[in-house]
Amino acid sequence: MSDSALDERKAAADKIKSSPKRYKVCECCGSIVARKVDICPNCNAYRFTHETEEIIKQADLLASREPLSIDFSDYE
Repeated sequence: MSDSALDERKAAADKIKSSPKRYKVCECCGSIVARKVDICPNCNAYRFTHETEEIIKQADLLASREPLSIDFSDYE
């Protein structure tokens, strides 16, 4: 993964960590989504963790590695 991509992921994690109450973590795939989302856009799950500590922990994890999710554009 390029340094710029890693920097983008770290910037996104910092944004999430600065206001974790606006987000939640999908219990199925680990994606971080906006609190208003009812169904995970990545895996269609509907169970989420709202705990601040878990959101921050997941943001740090996702910022430290390459994305593993399949993006919608991968199907095109």
